[in-house]
Amino acid sequence: MTVYFIGAGPGDPELITVKGQRLLRQCPVILYAGSLVPAEVLEGHRAEQVVNTAELNLREIIELIHAAHRNGRDVARVHSGDPSLYGAIGEQIRQLRALDIPFQIIPGVTATAACAALLESELTLPDISQTLILTRYAHRSPMPEGEQLHDLARHRATMAIHLGVSHLAQIVAELLPHYGPDCPVAVVHRASWPDQDWACGTLADIEEKVCAKGFTRTALILVGRVLGAEAFSDSALYHAEHRHLYRPS
Repeated sequence: MTVYFIGAGPGDPELITVKGQRLLRQCPVILYAGSLVPAEVLEGHRAEQVVNTAELNLREIIELIHAAHRNGRDVARVHSGDPSLYGAIGEQIRQLRALDIPFQIIPGVTATAACAALLESELTLPDISQTLILTRYAHRSPMPEGEQLHDLARHRATMAIHLGVSHLAQIVAELLPHYGPDCPVAVVHRASWPDQDWACGTLADIEEKVCAKGFTRTALILVGRVLGAEAFSDSALYHAEHRHLYRPS
């Protein structure tokens, strides 16, 4: 018996991996985060038990997994995006290890990747940014020392900020001294879902544009000069004079 933590992707049911879909369709027990995972992701399953865990707490989820373990039934534990990013799987894994229950993590497409695709952007460009910071806005729980938004903003790298659209004014205020008012920003609401929407602007005007859209939750904030950039060097990878194992001199 194995628990599979499966990344369902950001919303589009076709963005689950082939491996994730295969396991989802063969596991007799499915526990999925219904608040973020669309029901369409489960199509084609043959599970004997399907539970939406949106209203369950950690203890109740572990009890369901433990029962499946006692009965020798594999569990598809389905999370949105990639389960290793803000998936709260760490606390589940800690419990499973204590109970000696085997598990595997199946990666998924992240919300950040879906937003970049929607915006037709590469998030790492030569001369502009070679670093991507994935973070969240500190609200209900504090950030570790050195990970406050103003600390990370000093790097001026491309940044993806989760769980922050309702605090956009504070986020802009922390970013402005480091990125400048003309720095491009995009706020993407429910990337890859049928009702996806977005607002693009700069730190100077993004609050007004997001307010007009009415985004208050389930949105990702992308900031950085890679967004819409045109003036950057070509990478060495495809340069005619660049030699490597597959293109020797």
